[in-house]
Amino acid sequence: MYVAVKGGEKAIENAHKLLAEERRGDRGVPEFTLAQIQNQMGLLVERVMNEGSLYDERLAALALKQSQGDVAEAVFLLRAYRTTLPRLGFSIPVDSSRMRLKRRISATFKDLPGGQILGPTYDYTHRLLDFSLEKGFGRKSKDQESELKAHEGKEDEDFYPRVTELLADGGFLEIEEPCGSLPEDLTREPLKTPCSRALRLQNLARADEGFLLAMAYSAQRGFGISDHPFAGEIRMGWVEIEVALDEVEFSVVIGEICVTECVMITPAAVGEKAGGDPFPMLTLGYGLTFGRCERKAMAMAIVDRTLKSRELGERVAYPAQDEAFVLMHSDSLEASGFVQHLKLPHYVDFQAELVMMRELRESAKKEGRCYGKGP
Repeated sequence: MYVAVKGGEKAIENAHKLLAEERRGDRGVPEFTLAQIQNQMGLLVERVMNEGSLYDERLAALALKQSQGDVAEAVFLLRAYRTTLPRLGFSIPVDSSRMRLKRRISATFKDLPGGQILGPTYDYTHRLLDFSLEKGFGRKSKDQESELKAHEGKEDEDFYPRVTELLADGGFLEIEEPCGSLPEDLTREPLKTPCSRALRLQNLARADEGFLLAMAYSAQRGFGISDHPFAGEIRMGWVEIEVALDEVEFSVVIGEICVTECVMITPAAVGEKAGGDPFPMLTLGYGLTFGRCERKAMAMAIVDRTLKSRELGERVAYPAQDEAFVLMHSDSLEASGFVQHLKLPHYVDFQAELVMMRELRESAKKEGRCYGKGP
């Protein structure tokens, strides 16, 4: 992002003081603590962690407090801090089939092995303001607490296979080749297109949610996918993070994080590796996000599928299918910076434009031409 060059030091210092006063707000109102933001604004915190490319709820809450809830600014702060951190190693791919589930639904199979788990969701709420929230939240009863503990214990014991495993046996599912090597790291090298799917997914995972949502919506309306996508499976829960140590021949669990995973299934008639005759098959789009960012995971999966159009032999005709367009414009940090840099001094550039316009007008007058009713 573009950062303003300091000019008047005193004016800038006073602007910072005024900003601090505005951020604090009415002194008669208790100050928002990081614990409150982290626990009660969890969905916002998790969005910032996704776009900031750093899984740390406390730091994301701090960035939101510092930016007064401005997501783009909070993402900027988090990514800037991320660049100061050392890289200690790489984790091995997580196994989502062993996820400690809190939510798991499918729009394609009613009777899933293990059942559907609705979990905490706004899907079935009435979109009406709940004025009882003005009075604050009451404490859970002992019955509620024991019920929640019993449910959490059950999650740990159960194993839930992926929906794609149910479809693979029938031979209808697109076969996805494994990466085969360590994927490129988008945080270390600038993005260049065309790129691998692994790099595309990295870009989409930290892309602006609003942009992804717009791209996914355009694809659903016919500007990218010719067939209706189905939510094969959406699961949210905790996965273990493991690292392989050079000193030993086994991996070590260093912790767990909350993630949301989405697999979109789209029936299509495609050519085999863009070379053979078209044949019907089920194609996949994939989305994985930090935390409970379900809407983003779904949009990511839809856009991932549209960006596979060229590889699947489909005609590429719309923005949602254009890899360079989607990937180069999806980053909220880049987009915000390029727009906001227009606030910086452009005096010389603008004066140059005026000089050129005067010269063109003078030249036109001498030649007897006129540019409308201008002075």
